Amino acid sequence: MTSSVKSNYTRQLDIKNGRVDMSHGSGGRAMAQLITELFATAFNNEYLAQGNDGALLPAANGRIVIATDSHVVSPLFFAGGDIGCLSVHGTINDVAVMGAKPLYLAASFILEEGFPLAELKRIVESMAKASRDAGVPVVTGDTKVVERGKGDGVFITTTGVGVVREGINLSGDLAQPGDKILLSGTIGDHGMAILSQREGLTFSAPIISDTAALHGLIAAMLDSGVKPRVLRDPTRGGVATTLNEIAKQSSVGMMLYESAIKVNQPVEAACEFLGLDPLYVANEGKLIAICAQEDTQRLLEVMRGHHLGQASSIIGEVLEDAHGFVQMTTKMGGRRVVDWLAGEQLPRIC
Repeated sequence: MTSSVKSNYTRQLDIKNGRVDMSHGSGGRAMAQLITELFATAFNNEYLAQGNDGALLPAANGRIVIATDSHVVSPLFFAGGDIGCLSVHGTINDVAVMGAKPLYLAASFILEEGFPLAELKRIVESMAKASRDAGVPVVTGDTKVVERGKGDGVFITTTGVGVVREGINLSGDLAQPGDKILLSGTIGDHGMAILSQREGLTFSAPIISDTAALHGLIAAMLDSGVKPRVLRDPTRGGVATTLNEIAKQSSVGMMLYESAIKVNQPVEAACEFLGLDPLYVANEGKLIAICAQEDTQRLLEVMRGHHLGQASSIIGEVLEDAHGFVQMTTKMGGRRVVDWLAGEQLPRIC
């Protein structure tokens, strides 16, 4: 995908019954038609319409942040979302937790020969809606096709660009002993939504992915005057892995309060049934914030005032610990180490 190239075809794509074939990645007329009638129509904006191999963008005032992420989730469609909106949300969030305002997205598609055009249209339209709702346009991209059996329907790589204004400085190496750890809501919703659908599991209540763009919540936090030290979105590996990463970066320890960490009942039941720990299950619409103790209550109020942070809570504190251990005070009053995973608990989750 490059831009809105005019097609020489007079007959429209057969979206309802058609399938991706090798000619759609050949660089010829079929590819131009796919780009024009599907991608460019869905993503239409002034930068994409320039028609060049890249997007010429206006100058940005501030430090530039860039993040890229590949999405291979299985299944492609799940309760609460799909690979399209997930690819937008995930990259916007990676830019936003750096303290940046997300400005633009680039998208790259790897399509498998034989993939239904109707499903591709559904994914692209979901992606386009997510980018419009977030106010972050897809301004350039690329499309490739691989032979049948050498892909898995569709893989999407998205790259996001944003800008950080003066006075904002967020990094995983800034956590200090005495800081508090805040979490914007329940954990494990995305990972268990994917797994339950993948395995055909049903529970008394549906499990819905929490996939969402967090830059509005983060903007409210940064506009409040409070200066968080660290922001992260706990995706693969969940809250446990994310906090271990931060502890290592900052050379600190952490103590979590199990009673303060919220898990929706269906997610908790599913984790118990499958022998999984929700602390390690992926999230796609939650964030972790670490801030100075004196800023904690104000930041918590701001987070709870946003619809994506209504269930925010203080879940722990940063400790001085040369070993960098993340521990947890359990509901029973004991303690346990919340260590790194030895392997991947749930593959193909994002």
